[in-house]
Amino acid sequence: MLIICPGIHEEKLTESFVSTLLPNRVSSGGTPQICILPPCDRPNLPLEILQFLHQSGAIDLNRPASTAPLIWIGFSAGVVGAIGAAWGLYSLQCPIKAFIAIDGWGVPLYAPFPIHRVSHDYFTHWSSALLGPGCESFYADPPVEHLALWRSPQYSVGWSLPASGSVSSPQRTTAVEFLRGAIKGG
Repeated sequence: MLIICPGIHEEKLTESFVSTLLPNRVSSGGTPQICILPPCDRPNLPLEILQFLHQSGAIDLNRPASTAPLIWIGFSAGVVGAIGAAWGLYSLQCPIKAFIAIDGWGVPLYAPFPIHRVSHDYFTHWSSALLGPGCESFYADPPVEHLALWRSPQYSVGWSLPASGSVSSPQRTTAVEFLRGAIKGG
């Protein structure tokens, strides 16, 4: 299951992101089930996210370990509540396949599950890695605007960087292709 925690912005930006990331989600049975948190004028707290997931039927908090592996995508302020909720579910034995932080600048991201970072520019990539480098990461080069990364990840060209210690080398790609790979690979 894919859980999307948007930031503080217009709902149409998230709709654009989802339709770009998963263009065939309506017709293809191979795409993951998706749960999108509703727009909010402030960051969602981890407990609010868990309550929404439980009330929407996405997760049974009485039996979290029986949940299908989760992939989290948080954007901007949405990363704050998402990482807290992911940790909460992980502590209840709920399987977390991956956590993807898109422009989660200033959010410490350390976890026993795979974390991928996506940044709109090199400075955000570099400075965010000081608070937890995660696994593979991506940064736009040339830089793009913060909201453009969310609205139109297909136009964000940059570098996919392997996890620290990997023998792989950086690859030129788009943010949307990086995200699709992170979702597929976990």
